[in-house]
Amino acid sequence: MSARVLMYTTAVCPYCMRAKQLLKARGVTDIEEVRVDVDSGSREEMMLKTRRRTVPQIYIGDTHVGGFDELSALDSAGRLRPLLDGS
Repeated sequence: MSARVLMYTTAVCPYCMRAKQLLKARGVTDIEEVRVDVDSGSREEMMLKTRRRTVPQIYIGDTHVGGFDELSALDSAGRLRPLLDGS
């Protein structure tokens, strides 16, 4: 895996946990987590970048994937692995 994975999360978000599990199942070993429940500035940053209020918000490389539902849909469509590979 060559693409950087950035995920805005909270400690108790079940969709964040599911997203991390899916990414790890696809070989991602390093997820840069930004905990928006710890730092309010991070939540503001997330909302400015994504125009969304909910977590997780996932970036793979420069691509804003969205939340868990969008990540799962990419995987089901066979488009997650190429994105992770930087293709």
